[in-house]
Amino acid sequence: MNPRYEYRALLACDIAGSAGRGEQRLQEIRHVLRAALSDALGVADLDVRDFGYADTGDGCRLVAPAALPKARLLFPLLPELGTRIREHNGHAGAATRLRVRAAVHAGEIRLDPDGTVSGAPFEALARLLDSTPLRHATSAGTDGTPLAAILSQHFYEETVGHGYEGLEADAFTAADVRVKEYAARAWLWYPGSPVGPQFGSGLAAGSGEQPAQPEPRTADQLVQATGSGTVFAVYRGDQHIRHNARG
Repeated sequence: MNPRYEYRALLACDIAGSAGRGEQRLQEIRHVLRAALSDALGVADLDVRDFGYADTGDGCRLVAPAALPKARLLFPLLPELGTRIREHNGHAGAATRLRVRAAVHAGEIRLDPDGTVSGAPFEALARLLDSTPLRHATSAGTDGTPLAAILSQHFYEETVGHGYEGLEADAFTAADVRVKEYAARAWLWYPGSPVGPQFGSGLAAGSGEQPAQPEPRTADQLVQATGSGTVFAVYRGDQHIRHNARG
């Protein structure tokens, strides 16, 4: 059988600061992340068994089913995942608290008959997950951020940009991603600006009007998460996509 190519949505999660905790603690926090993700998928009416799942040691990577709308990887999945991590941290000791980075992307991937998946979209996903803006977001504040996520420009345009219910543009902040040869615009979701309906937009109910897209907030801006005291920086710079991945 020959390999086939399919367009898929991708989600990767990584536990920040997992090194140096020892094998027992690492296994504990890995279990916590898997359980939190499985629970969050369940609340979002998704089944982890329908996804291609890869354990990455201190995180995981999900390949969504071919027919799954990309927006389903954002709302309510991300807020639910963040809630479960926050609940765990509320009663966990310092050695088993979690700060999780998440990256979301989509593109055409290669699926081999033996179940192996590969392709340029996975490279872009890894660069997003390792990006400085996302790392700063998860390490901000005294105890760090339970969950911060980053979307590729392509994924943002195909979900948030389409105005799907529950996805509001002002819940995301533009950021520059520059990791090795990859340089692109991406969009951060951060605590205090949840992926969910925003009220007080000034539009009349049922008017059919779409709220205006905010200008990208990239000029050395400090984004402050309301109510949590979390502050992190988003850097300024022109973005150029020099990568052969779609999106």
